[in-house]
Amino acid sequence: MRPVVLSRVVLSQWVRPVYVCNCNGIREREVRAAIDAGAVRPKQVFDRCNAAPQCAKCVCDMRRMIQESEEALRFAAE
Repeated sequence: MRPVVLSRVVLSQWVRPVYVCNCNGIREREVRAAIDAGAVRPKQVFDRCNAAPQCAKCVCDMRRMIQESEEALRFAAE
């Protein structure tokens, strides 16, 4: 059986959701939206998503995403 090849347009439009917080079902796009709205701490991300940390495994990922966003803004300002 041969694999079915889909066009690049179809593949680029279909994006699988990436969960940052499995306990609360918080997706990467929701974390990025919270950061874009001004969240600078994981607690602020949780507040924006109407959630609370459970196991806290996602907190490091949220901190990394916040730091990357801050670095991108610093580089853009130069």
